[in-house]
Amino acid sequence: MNALKKSAVIAISLMSLLSACGEKQQQESGEVAQQKTYKWKLVTTWPKNFPGLGMGPEKFAKHVNELSNGRLTVQVFGSGQLVPGFEVFDTVKNGTAQMGHGAAYYWTGKMEASSFFTAVPFGMNVTETNAWLYYGGGLELWQKLYKPFGILPFPGGNTGGQFAGWFNKEINSIDDLNGLKMRIGGIGGKVFKEAGGLPVQIAGGEIFSSLQSGVIDATEWVGPYNDLAFGFYKTSKYYYSTVWQEPSATLEFIINEQAYNELPKDLQAMVTVAMRAVNDDMLNEYTARSANALKVLQEKHGVQVKVFPPEVINKLRDTTDKVIKDMAAENENVAEIWSSYKAFYDDVKAYHGITEQAYFENRQ
Repeated sequence: MNALKKSAVIAISLMSLLSACGEKQQQESGEVAQQKTYKWKLVTTWPKNFPGLGMGPEKFAKHVNELSNGRLTVQVFGSGQLVPGFEVFDTVKNGTAQMGHGAAYYWTGKMEASSFFTAVPFGMNVTETNAWLYYGGGLELWQKLYKPFGILPFPGGNTGGQFAGWFNKEINSIDDLNGLKMRIGGIGGKVFKEAGGLPVQIAGGEIFSSLQSGVIDATEWVGPYNDLAFGFYKTSKYYYSTVWQEPSATLEFIINEQAYNELPKDLQAMVTVAMRAVNDDMLNEYTARSANALKVLQEKHGVQVKVFPPEVINKLRDTTDKVIKDMAAENENVAEIWSSYKAFYDDVKAYHGITEQAYFENRQ
């Protein structure tokens, strides 16, 4: 073999060796990346393992751990364990925790428009709200609102329509709301104030003692499932089932955007799927548990369930229209979100008027 041929053979052999080494390095690099593990903290606004609301993040963590085979583990901290409940948003924003779970209307001090992603009085029910969020542009508007904070929001469960609540006196007319101190938040709180009431912001764990001591005269919380657990029937005589302030009580997962972007695509998909599963499952649980809890309240504890008279409902509905129009006139984010919400609501309300609503009336 002459020198030229020998050099060519050596060069080809060297190139083959380098190529093989490169492929092996690439493969090993991919395997290392695939096996990299991530540990996240999730802070919530609820007490640890609180029935319904607090179990959503626990189920999410379990789903993600199992789906990822341990590549992404999520540790859940209840309210007060790592940070107070109302500091969840800032904790996720600054990256101390990668995720949070709560309700968007807790952050109205930062973004007034956030209330629309929890509940709109006399607005859409759960099915309609989820349809708007997932297929009507609502989620995109939600994420646009949170974008300046470096946070990604997602639907994180729903309790269904919430009861008007517990009252220490009977509500026979709109005048009975005048000066009434009630634990109620979000847009419903604004409407209640406009109607003559005095909304009070109290954490869930303080409601019972506040009712018992007279700090507040009334409260809305969730509905029979959680209301039975809290023992509100021991402090208040009148239980109003009228759904008006929260016809759909959407909870939220929030994720630090940088932390989410650092995940491989498959883990991002697992996180998204797990959140969607929790969003669907929570409503199923509340529907089943509340139906049973209502029977217990009535049959075991003698609770009399009442409804608001038409005069009160009509006044609250008219006041809601005024409050939202005023909010939209003063805040461009509210105006953009309300425009999308209202357009979708008008269409779906007409559709459900001849389907779901008609069916409820027919089945009696």
